[in-house]
Amino acid sequence: MIPVLILNGKRLYTLFTSMFMHGGIIHLFGNMLYLHIFGDNIEDIFGHWWYVGFYLISGLAASFTHILSVGNSLGVYAPAVGASGAISGVLGAYIVLFPKARILTLVFYWLITIIAIPAIFFLGFWFFFQLLAGVLTPGYGVAYWAHIGGFLAGVVLALIFKTKAEPKSLRRETL
Repeated sequence: MIPVLILNGKRLYTLFTSMFMHGGIIHLFGNMLYLHIFGDNIEDIFGHWWYVGFYLISGLAASFTHILSVGNSLGVYAPAVGASGAISGVLGAYIVLFPKARILTLVFYWLITIIAIPAIFFLGFWFFFQLLAGVLTPGYGVAYWAHIGGFLAGVVLALIFKTKAEPKSLRRETL
């Protein structure tokens, strides 16, 4: 997705196709790791088809936030790829729906160890890092503002659907 083309009404389909491309194997691995850790719980809440819509809306919000963030800079000509913005929406929904869930985290402090960190702290730190990096870096390279836009879209969508959010495993079966 190249922002200047979207702003000129061209290649609009790349708003969707760019969500399924990656800048390399590390980018792909990182996205799939986060999707694996957080995505299944959100899919359980929304259901399969609503989850697809949620994912796409989060990705679109991420792309539009990125386009706004590059403004008139050279970043308007730089292609943006990756599922990071849409997956950030999954993270935003997770912090709303599962704030007390504990995330097993690899920590490098004296020894390498694994500790369980509440999601609100883990994802709160992640969001703060994205915000800090977005403010301190130019409008191209890593699309930090896409991550922020996707995350905020996920928060909003999760708040909208929170009233009906109950994992399938906890629902009573009716005969």
